Amino acid sequence: MRGRYGLARLLRTLGRTGGRIGPGGLGHTGGRIGDDDPPGPAAPADLLLRVLCHELRTPVSSLTALTRALADETAALTEDDRRAVVALARDQATHLAALLDEAATSVSGLTLAARRDEPRAPLVEILPTVAALVPAERRRILVTPQAARCPAPARRTRQVLGNLIENALRHGPPAGRIGIRAVHRRGGLSLSVTDEGRAADALVEALRRPLPAVGMSGLGLWIVRELAAADGGQLRLHRLRPYGIALEVLLPGVHPIR
Repeated sequence: MRGRYGLARLLRTLGRTGGRIGPGGLGHTGGRIGDDDPPGPAAPADLLLRVLCHELRTPVSSLTALTRALADETAALTEDDRRAVVALARDQATHLAALLDEAATSVSGLTLAARRDEPRAPLVEILPTVAALVPAERRRILVTPQAARCPAPARRTRQVLGNLIENALRHGPPAGRIGIRAVHRRGGLSLSVTDEGRAADALVEALRRPLPAVGMSGLGLWIVRELAAADGGQLRLHRLRPYGIALEVLLPGVHPIR
């Protein structure tokens, strides 16, 4: 991994480069938007705001659903279920607080002191928070024992998987199954989110854009792409048979703890 990289650094880099982000990743000059350019990608200031709003949306909506489940007197929650929901709510609240702290520091223009790499955790400890975004009856999880032991950057991995899951929930079939798959390979860790939809033209275009279009469409995938690229990884689209798609993030150099 190449050091700490999360919402704060993404916002700061956008501010420094004037929104110039090319296929090679952050800081490149491809895809610069000028006054005479045709309508399409948004202006840098707008992009900063949209990145911030997008990344705060998932933990806020998750906390809303979890607290609603706790407050629902008609729900037949066992004591173990209630403890599990409270633990997930606590994790989401911690994640939200960290994102807010990073955003406040970035927007204020302060320079963060050099820090160690983002704290890592075994993937098996990261997955429950993001897996809870998918209704249980639609959720399919496949994690190999080796992948479960891989130490991944906790906050970044939650952001990446959360955005991929939100994309599947929003654009896949309303009642379709959503899969979360993690496999360790010789080169590193493979994380995939699958749904039963199709590779629409809008999806393919979103994966190719150097900057996301105006609005929220494609913004989550763009953020995933940039976060993966910062760790030397990449985002890939796979068409599944007989139907469905998989969005895979490959993170090189991530190996299980012995």
